[in-house]
Formats: sequence, structure tokens, C-alpha cells
Amino acid sequence: MTTYWLWYSGDFEIRQGMMQNFTREERGMGWPAYWYLEDCYHNVFFQRKYQLTRATTFQVQASGVGHVKVDNQKYPFETPITCPPGDHQIEIYVGNPNGLPSVYVTGELIYSDPSWQVSNFLQTTQVGYDERYTQAIQDPNQLYYAKQPILPQNISAVAGGTLYDFGQAINGRLRVTWQGEQRAEITLCYGESETEALDTKDCYYQQRGVTPTTSIRKRAFRYVFIPQVQPDQVALVAEHEYYPRPHRAKWESNDKQINQIWQVAQTTFDLCSDWFFIDGIKRDRWIWAGDAYQANFINQYSNFDEGVDRRTILTLRGHDEVKQHLNTIVDYSIWWVISVYNHYQMTGDRQFLVQVYPKMKSMVDYLRQQTDEHGFLYGRNHDWIFVDWSEIDKEGTTAAEQLLLVAGYRALASCGEVLAQDVKEYQEASKQLLAATQRYFWDDELGCFIDSYRSGKRHVSRHPNILAILFDLVTPERQQSILNKVLLNEQITQITTPYFKFFEQDALCKLGQQNQVLQQIRNYWGGMLALGATTFWEEYDPQKEGAAHYAMYGDPYGKSLCHAWGASPIYLLGRYFIGLRPLTPGYQTFEVAPVLTAFENLDCTLPLKDGELVIRKKGSQLQVQATRPGGCLRLGDQTWSLPKGEIVTVEIAE
Repeated sequence: MTTYWLWYSGDFEIRQGMMQNFTREERGMGWPAYWYLEDCYHNVFFQRKYQLTRATTFQVQASGVGHVKVDNQKYPFETPITCPPGDHQIEIYVGNPNGLPSVYVTGELIYSDPSWQVSNFLQTTQVGYDERYTQAIQDPNQLYYAKQPILPQNISAVAGGTLYDFGQAINGRLRVTWQGEQRAEITLCYGESETEALDTKDCYYQQRGVTPTTSIRKRAFRYVFIPQVQPDQVALVAEHEYYPRPHRAKWESNDKQINQIWQVAQTTFDLCSDWFFIDGIKRDRWIWAGDAYQANFINQYSNFDEGVDRRTILTLRGHDEVKQHLNTIVDYSIWWVISVYNHYQMTGDRQFLVQVYPKMKSMVDYLRQQTDEHGFLYGRNHDWIFVDWSEIDKEGTTAAEQLLLVAGYRALASCGEVLAQDVKEYQEASKQLLAATQRYFWDDELGCFIDSYRSGKRHVSRHPNILAILFDLVTPERQQSILNKVLLNEQITQITTPYFKFFEQDALCKLGQQNQVLQQIRNYWGGMLALGATTFWEEYDPQKEGAAHYAMYGDPYGKSLCHAWGASPIYLLGRYFIGLRPLTPGYQTFEVAPVLTAFENLDCTLPLKDGELVIRKKGSQLQVQATRPGGCLRLGDQTWSLPKGEIVTVEIAE
């Protein structure tokens, strides 16, 4: 038996996600997220019926104030309660005005497990719990991290002070030790780059007046510069905090650059996915729905951690009533809806789908409230039509938003069908919107979608055309037209953010352009490595030089140099070069369709739901092994089954 801390379903995620969105700091100022944030319910009660064949004793520990009621008799918390044989109704009432009300029940027969129900006095549901909260000494109002002390790899005297290089990205706190008798106050200047740390005027994080008793805040950095201090005067140790999880994937090939890109992508992703998927560890530290959507796919091909996926989905959405678009961004609300469908395809977790489906539906209904006579989605005051940091014609309604909404309707309908819901109106809405989008936004002469029909500019960006490919919204003939006239057209403005590079490379791979994508990975992600990156950035423009690489949003160090969406090569390599994908939810059936002509030798392991896939290539020989049933290997027109545990060996043409 396992005893869990229990809370209102989804409220741990909502509460801790809110706290995560309060952790941003900029130049000594706190910067809470600028959108509406949900909090947990602060008074709830838990209930369960027991049929006992013998007497038993239990005890309740709670985070909050309240009492236990057994058959209408009240007892205080932390008091042994004995129940005789027979039927019993147990209720636990907890209020916590300052945090998450939660309970931990210990006993031989009566204890806290997922079979309990919980109510917020308006509705009753199954309890929420987390597999990491199973000990009485834990507090669900705190997040627990593993900690690793890291020493600087290099200490050097520079610019009248001392520069400490820890050799890697740190997300944690500094421990400062003064050497000798000197105890003067010091200033800590942090930097993801050496340039930033040495810029004592504009570095993003700086802490002045530090003494041996000063509390030092958790920050992200690789370098620390202390002005007017010699290397032998102050010693630093970084206490790196992280969420421990095993790496379920590995990649080792004869291509050393791709190997390094995989490793740096994995490091980047680990740093940006602890309890939740966050966008970056230095600047925002916020939970963004667009970042999380991509992180789901990277997670599927690396750590396969279902918990972080669920927690992020729940905290982003909050409680059922929709008050605002996620992160204020209209397209992020749609990405969230689609992410639920993706999570179900990855995990086959029907129970979670039951929990979250009503919130999917209410989100889609909220979106439909701001559509025009054509069914086109538009932005209202205080809405942000984002799409990407790129040159996009956003006058009136935009093609990218409509195509994304079609995919959102389809995702909701597919999930509803799993739960035997009536989804005909959403299926019809998707058909009508797609037809209208093709009628108004498809330009026959240009052979692609234009951004806006209202402006009359006929401006072409890559974004709506990429989405049309990703979600199978155009005919094969139009796919080919988009490929030639947009995706392979150097005259169309290039995408510079890894965020939409993710989608662009995904679309190219779907169209069989793996060779070009591999070259893009070498150029784009390899370009960051050539500049000394140990994690991948929020944006990379090869035309920039020197300190200009670190600037963004009008800030000389506004760019995140460790950003979740920068880890996308893991997904691209796993999905389109190894060719692994689930054919039915939870990998009940799955396919491996490798495209590995670029690699002479390869040893790769990828996670499956309840298993793993191992694929090895040596010359023309390919070996594939899956530790769960349901798989098949496909090469061209040939298909082989993958019996559980058996190594299937085939010769492949080079």
C-alpha cells in the first residue's frame, strides 16, 4: 500500500504553478506574471466510506485547520481515531487561507490513497495526488529539489575583479565564503554569458552589499563577476537545484556534431522541465502554453515523464471558468487544447482525459465567442495574437490563427469521441472554418496561404503554410506547392526563433526533407555550439556578431540562453530520423520508419509507454528491438513486426 498526500484535484498544480509564475526577477525587481493567475480552493473536504470487518485505528495530518468527522462525530487532527467493525462514513474538513489544503491519513486499513473523493462545496471529484508526495514529513505547499554543489571550473582576475566560470548553466543559489580576515561587502554580478557578468551596469541579475549573513536568491547563471575582489579573497560554490529524473533516451552516432547537439539539447530540456515546463531558467521562469506544447514532444522522445506533462497542462488551464486567454495569447489557448490531445496520444491516459476534457470544451467554446461571420478568430482588446516573433501581416484576421483553430476543433472532437461525447458541432465547425480559410486566404497565383486578406498586401510568411502542413489541412498538390513556393523559397523571410523553427522543421520532415532538416540542425544549432553555447538559446541569428547575440526585447541581455524550445532536435531526430511514432494512444501500436542514410553508425534508445525502443545501425545492417509489444518496422514498402524483446535484423540499402 502507498499513502499519499491528498488535495483537490488539479489544485496542487494550480497553486504551485502560480508560485512558479511569481519567481521572475529583473535587475533587483520582482516581476510577477502579467496575466490572470488562478489559485487553489482554500477550503475543501475529503470523504470516503469504509466497510470494516475488524476494528482499526487511523490518524489525520493536515496542511491547514479543520477536523475529522466519523459517522457525524468530530475529532481533532493528529489524534488516533478507532473505528469498530461495520460501515463508516469519514469526512475531513480542511481550510488553508495561505496555501493548499491537504491531508495525509495513516492507518492499517484507513489511509489516504486515490480512492478518496474531495469537494470544494460546489462539486465533488476524485482527489488529486502526486507520486512524489508519499511521506508524512513532506509539505505539499513546497516543491522539493535535488541539490548538487558545483565549484567554478575557472577563476580569473579580470577588470579589477574576479570572474568565476562554472562551466555550465546553474539554476540555484550561491554560497559565498570570505577568505582570511577581510569581510568587506561585495557585489555579485551574474551572467549566462561572460559578457553579461562583466557588465556591472546592465547585467540582468546583480546583488549588492552581500555580507556573510546576506540571503542570496535562487538565480540562473554560468558566470559570476565580483568587482574589486581578488581571486584569493572570496570563494564561491553554486548549489544547483534540479528535479531528478532518469534519462530514458540516448543518441550516439558517428556524427560528433549531432551527438553534441543531442547532449546540449538534453541539458537544455532538463533545466527547463523540472516540476513544470518553463520557457527559460534565467529571464521569465514562467509557464507559457506555446513553450509547453513543444516541450511535450521533446519530453516524449527524451524523458517520457508523464507527470510534468500533466502538471503543466493543469496549471496552465486553471479552474474551469475561462477568464482570459492563456498567457493573454489567443494562439496559446489553442495550443493548450491540442496539447491535451497530444498527451493522450503519448500516454493513453484516459483517466486524465476524463479530468481535463470539460476544460478543453469550455476553452474551445470561449474561443468560438470571438469568431466573426466567417467563423474566423479575431483578437479583442487585451488579447495578443502572437504566432511568432516575425514579420507577419496581422491586419484583420490572420491565416495562421484560423488554421490553428481548425486543428483545435479537431483535437477536441477526437478527445470527445474517446469519451463518447457528442462532438458533431465541433467537427462541423472545423469543416466550415477550413473551407472559409482556404477560400479567403489561399492565393492561387502565389500557390500558398497569405497572412491577411483584408489588408490587400498579399503578404506571405512561412507560418500559416507550416501549420497547414503540420495538421494535414491541404491536399498533396497544395502541400507540394507550399514546399516549393514557401518552405524552400529563400525569398520568403526566414524564421529566426527556435520556437517556430521547431514547427518548420517538423513540416519539412513530414514532406520528406530530412536531408535539408539535418543540414539546418547542423547550421542553426551547430552555429550556437560554435559560439560556445552549453545550452540552446531562445533565438539565434547567424548574421549577428559579438554581444549582439545576447540582446532581445530592447534589452542588451534580454535573450534567454537556456530556452526549452531550443531542445527541439531531440524530437526531430527521434520522430523523423528514427521514425518512431505511436499509431494508437499509449503506444498500444507503434511504428518505426527510420531514415538514417546520413549516419554510418548509430546506437539510439528512445522511450515508449511502458517500454523502450533500441535501434542500432552499423553500415547496411539495422537492428531494432522493442521491450513492449505492438510495434512494427517499416522501410519503404516493406514491414516487419517487432515481437516484444526480440531483435529484428534487416539489411538496408544505402
